[in-house]
Amino acid sequence: MESWRASAACRNVDPDLFFPVGTGAPALVQAEEAKEVCRRCPVRRACLRWAMDDSRQVTGVWGGLREDERRSLRRRLRRTAHESHST
Repeated sequence: MESWRASAACRNVDPDLFFPVGTGAPALVQAEEAKEVCRRCPVRRACLRWAMDDSRQVTGVWGGLREDERRSLRRRLRRTAHESHST
């Protein structure tokens, strides 16, 4: 287990909160509730890095981002890296 998890704000929160089902209003509200937990988390960046780089999580809220937000961030990071290598 990663050492950052011991300091995570979500460690005592029901994990189901971070895995909303569907894309409708109830799921969006649930995702926002999960993200609120993430906003006060001291290890948010480590969690996001783990979800994006180490484990390639495709579902759930990790590091304060939903899966679609992580995909978008990944695309932006690739584009930025590509642009910096092109110059």
